[in-house]
Amino acid sequence: MKCRHCQTVLSHSVIDLGEMPPSNAYLTASQLQHNEVTYPLKVKVCHNCFLVQTEDFTRADDLFTADYAYFSSTSKSWLQHAAKFSQQASERFDLGAESFVVELASNDGYLLRNFVAADIPCLGVEPTAATADAAEALNIPQWRDFFGYATSEQIKAEHGGADLIIGNNVLAHVPDINDFVAGAANLLKSTGTISFEFPHLLNLLRHCQFDTIYHEHFSYLSLLSVQKIVRRAALKVIDVMQLPTHGGSLRLYLAHQDDPRAPSANVDAILQEEMDFGLTGMDAYAALQKEAEWIISELKTFLIAAKSNRQKVAGYGAAAKGNTLLNFAKITPELLPLIADAAPSKQGKFMPGSHIPIVSPEALIETQPDIVLILPWNIAPEIISNLTPKLPKHVEFFCAIPRLAAIN
Repeated sequence: MKCRHCQTVLSHSVIDLGEMPPSNAYLTASQLQHNEVTYPLKVKVCHNCFLVQTEDFTRADDLFTADYAYFSSTSKSWLQHAAKFSQQASERFDLGAESFVVELASNDGYLLRNFVAADIPCLGVEPTAATADAAEALNIPQWRDFFGYATSEQIKAEHGGADLIIGNNVLAHVPDINDFVAGAANLLKSTGTISFEFPHLLNLLRHCQFDTIYHEHFSYLSLLSVQKIVRRAALKVIDVMQLPTHGGSLRLYLAHQDDPRAPSANVDAILQEEMDFGLTGMDAYAALQKEAEWIISELKTFLIAAKSNRQKVAGYGAAAKGNTLLNFAKITPELLPLIADAAPSKQGKFMPGSHIPIVSPEALIETQPDIVLILPWNIAPEIISNLTPKLPKHVEFFCAIPRLAAIN
């Protein structure tokens, strides 16, 4: 395989998680009777541009299907994050009724609803029908397609250039990252700004967040690698912020290279932090495999002990990261009988690979569990706050990442 960005032959492995189904391919009861499609899940790093990436085994249209089950609005904390960003961006870039905002992979309108409410013209670009339908129900205009240079030309011809282009947790999801960034640059007005938000590779390695690896994530991004990618599209990074979301994310602000805005001091500071960690050498990537194997061994031992002690265990959050964790650990309903999720689109279905049934939070509460294993550890405080008043006082909440531990 060659690097998605610079075409260097990839020879350095980061982690091999074995064969897995797509992480958001939730199953109906009837589908359990059929063979499940799986793909190898292997990650490599380019020694030239330092882009960390999965091997090519899947296509985006095989993963982001019409019935794609991830709806961003399910999480209240994510809605709050989006609302805060929308207000800050509107003030920082002086957006108003004459502006045009485009969000790439706009999902169910979790973010653009804020611009609609402020009477700022906007457009969501979203390829999955279920989420685009939800956004249109909120009066958010939709462009139903995968985004790239060709799509940017079509949008530009119909709507003109954008003052602000937003891409939250999408840059990692695109197989042709060069074409995607070139499309964003093409759609951007000469004075416009792009905001890309993505989980920070540095935290994945530092805290062994291997469960954030799945087929829908084609790339795992550092500022080092993204800076190289955007330069090819004649863009520059003018600012970067560190965020707590998704276990630690970066928000980059980009502009055209001839834009008069100079990069902030934050850019050099984070680049230096990445270099100090060793992201420009291969040793920094070498430990992830063994650390991940230790985590799943610890989790499986814990669940076996709980069953032996006749403790009732339930999972919470049918998240993609949970599917990576459970399938790598080969956890089945024998050890984890059910997983609750607040998204109606997932309830009544089964986790891909592990075939653990997905139920409503109310159904979990009825079981009165002794232990709740929270799979989306990034929103654990929100989950615990919602469940604690409804569960027995002796219940314990656990997360497996970065190490198995009880949390309050």
